[in-house]
Amino acid sequence: MRRHKFLTTGDVASYCEVTSAAVIKWIDSGKLPVFTTPGGHYRILRTDFRDFLIQHGMFIDEGFFGKGRSKKRILIVDDEPTVVTFIEGALRLEAQYELSTAGDGFDAGQQVATFKPDLIILDIMLPGMDGFEVCTRVKTDAATRNVKILAITGFATEENIGKMLHAGADDYLAKPLKLQELQKKVKELLGVHD
Repeated sequence: MRRHKFLTTGDVASYCEVTSAAVIKWIDSGKLPVFTTPGGHYRILRTDFRDFLIQHGMFIDEGFFGKGRSKKRILIVDDEPTVVTFIEGALRLEAQYELSTAGDGFDAGQQVATFKPDLIILDIMLPGMDGFEVCTRVKTDAATRNVKILAITGFATEENIGKMLHAGADDYLAKPLKLQELQKKVKELLGVHD
């Protein structure tokens, strides 16, 4: 099967070894998000299907998804909307990433589990669970320890930088962020080349 971004109900049925009627039930019950083509056919985003499998504890064939996912996933974690908007804008210019955001450490933990980021851009000063704790949890969990973490902070003291790197951050940037510097660090951490 060619690696299209979208799947048909037949593709999903074949993967799960169920009938198309079972897939339609998942769609009708809201468990599996879809969109409808002008001809009235259902299409499922490959990423939505993967998330569905994760949510329901079903087998994931990495060969089916891994190579089919051409865009690297980046989770932006910051409680300042202006910073989030700046980072999203900077990375959308690159047009090669899937982005998701979280406003605090607890939301970040949920996003790590469901969105499966390749990189987390993580503010260290967050309400509730701070960035140090998020970083430590990500890096000590066998399932997520390979996720890259780019720490960002408006308090780039030697102590904070040392503490963040000790918690497992792969690199850091001081705020205010600079567009080209941010884009360059992201590419380096993800191994993305122009």
